[in-house]
This record gives sequence, structure tokens and C-alpha cells, in this order.
Amino acid sequence: KTLEEPPAHVLFILATTELHKVPATILSRCQRFAFRRIGQEDIASRLQYVAYQEGIDLDQNAAMVLARLADGGLRDGLSLLDQCASATTGELTVDRVYSCLGIAGVQDCAQLMAAIANKDAKTALTLVNRSYAEGKDLRALLDELVCVLRDLMVMKTAPRESISLLSGVASGTDLQPIAQQLSTGELVYMMNTVQEALHAFTSTGTRRVDAELCILRLCQPELTLEAESINARLCRLEDQIKSGTFVTQPVAVKPVDIYTEEELPPMPDDADAPPVMEDEAAPAVQQLPIGFWTDLAADLRASLPIAVRGFFQVSQNPQVIGAPKGDVLELRCDSSFTAQMLDKPEIISLIAQKASGRLGRQMQIKIVDMTAKPGINQNMSRLLDFGRAHSDIVRIKDKNQ
Repeated sequence: KTLEEPPAHVLFILATTELHKVPATILSRCQRFAFRRIGQEDIASRLQYVAYQEGIDLDQNAAMVLARLADGGLRDGLSLLDQCASATTGELTVDRVYSCLGIAGVQDCAQLMAAIANKDAKTALTLVNRSYAEGKDLRALLDELVCVLRDLMVMKTAPRESISLLSGVASGTDLQPIAQQLSTGELVYMMNTVQEALHAFTSTGTRRVDAELCILRLCQPELTLEAESINARLCRLEDQIKSGTFVTQPVAVKPVDIYTEEELPPMPDDADAPPVMEDEAAPAVQQLPIGFWTDLAADLRASLPIAVRGFFQVSQNPQVIGAPKGDVLELRCDSSFTAQMLDKPEIISLIAQKASGRLGRQMQIKIVDMTAKPGINQNMSRLLDFGRAHSDIVRIKDKNQ
């Protein structure tokens, strides 16, 4: 009520960093002023001034670290300065700031990112466990890793403006070779993976395991079949092909033994030539349309008599499977009993009608018993007769020998 009808001599000034939480009824009665984030150099300069006034020996590099962590808010920077100054004595250096705030630091972040870029999971996990043993916050470590990935993305997409846009978590000199190793697709996948792990930190008590799994997925994206993981691997392969660094391994060719002149058998004349094998014209097996046999089997189970419809169950070891050869659909049966049950005119006619309707052409049905012994090959018989007649140049070996 006071905000709706304030006294004439009262002026309310409301300050917030979370404007979306302010009710609309209040926003409609206010004039809104949006303040910009303060630059890191300005925050560092103000921290130096406050430190001098309070008698704190603050190193310039440490002031820049505090300014970066403040993220544009001077109030947050002053709070971090007070926290570090009260927890240490003597000069407040960069290492002491990292130690007081429990963060990894520039060198550790650069080493961890280099291990991830090299797909060295062993080194990356060792660095994470060392940070955990030293009491550093794993959430802060992943936050810094996100900043490093963001800097790498900037260096890949805007190389000219990247120096002024870097967050300062790691130096541009350390990140430059890493940016050349990673593709844009890999960086997007890594950023999303780390952010998912950070989101899970709020609802889990096993932060160490979650952090290790996150690092392992960054080093080995092939462990998952997610679309982003596959896209990251394809982007890396495309970059390697474009840059010419993709090299295939040569296939070792086994040397072929060459017969000497003394080992060569005598050349036979035309009279001793073996009989010419006659080509048997066999239609090639055609590829079925997608889902043809599954749909046809379901249709047949609903149309055939009860005694035979069970043969068309689609399973790992089916009793009947269809294979088209030209205009003939072979029904390959796993037993003689199945073949006998299906080899009836009314059943064959119904199956031919259903198959023709699905393939769009007139089909004939052929019942094939896969357990029946194959007939005698006439060409092989003629070839064996030729071998027996010319035992001086042909040796027929018994399969039982």
C-alpha cells in the first residue's frame, strides 16, 4: 500500500540483480535504470584503492583475479577481497587467492584442458583428483572449465577480437594450441556436457564421481551414442580432412610366393582340357522392401488357417522366412514338417495373393525345405570323371583323409 500511494516527500530506490523476481505490479510503478557491468580493470583499480586504505598488501595480479571473479559487480569483488584478506597474512598473491577461494587457477585449468584436447583421460583424471585432494571445490573447477571452453570458442569463431573478449581464466598463449586441436562441434559438445554436470551438482551427493564422469566423457566422446557426441566426432574428422592431418594407416600386403621354373607343372594340351562348366542361370536374390516380410507375416497370421499361421511368427529363429528371386518368393522352411504343411494349393494361392499385393507384381510361391539334401551337381560329376580319367595330373582327395 505504501508503494501504491507514497507520501509526496518520499522517494523509493529499489536495487536488485534479479529483476525477473520483482512483481509486475511494482515494476509498472517504477522507472527502470539498467546499469552496465563494471570492467575488470576498473574493479581491480578500485580494489587496489580499498586495499591501500585498509592496509592490505594486494598484488596487482591477485586484484585482476578478484576482478574477474566479481563478474562485473564491485560489491562481489569487495566481498571476495574481504574474504581473502581475513584468511591470510602478508601479501595477498594469486596463489593465496586461489587457495582461499578453493579454485584451480590458470595453470591447472590450462593443463586440464590440454589433457582433454589430447584425449588423455588418465592425466585429466589425475589433475581432477589432485584438486579434490587439495580441498578445491569441484564445482568451481567445472565453472572455470566452462570459461576456458567459452574462450576457446571465441578464439575459433572470432580470432581477431578474441584477445579483448577472453575471460582471463587461462592465458591466450596457453589456449592457442588447444584451439587448433579442437573443432567447433567438439567445443559445443564439451560446454553442454560440463553444464549438465553442473546442473546435476544441485541434486546429487556424489560430486566427485559426477565430475570424473564428466571429464571422462570429454576425453572419450565415443563412450556415448548421443547425437551431440557423434556430431563432435564428425566435426573433428572433417577438420582433420580439411587441414590434411588425417592419415590412413597403410595395409600390410602379404608377399606372394613365386614359383621357380623348375617347380612349374607341365603345360597340358587341348586334348587334356577339363570339361567346360555350364553356367546355371539363377536369379539373384533381391533385397526386400523395408518391413515387407514383417508386414506380410502379420497379414498371413491373420488370414491363414490356425494350423499353419503359427509358422509365420517373426522371431530370432523363425520357422519360415521369405526371399524373393525375380518373380518367385521362396518360403524357406526350417523343417520338412513345416514345408509339407505349407505345400498346399489353397495356402500357396493365398500367400501369392498377399505377396503380389505388397510387391506390386505377380508373384509365384516356392516352398523350400532347408533341411533337404541338395541334389547331385552334374557339372561336379563331370569334373570328377575327368579327374579319374587323368589321374596323372589330377589328384582327387577324399574328404575323410
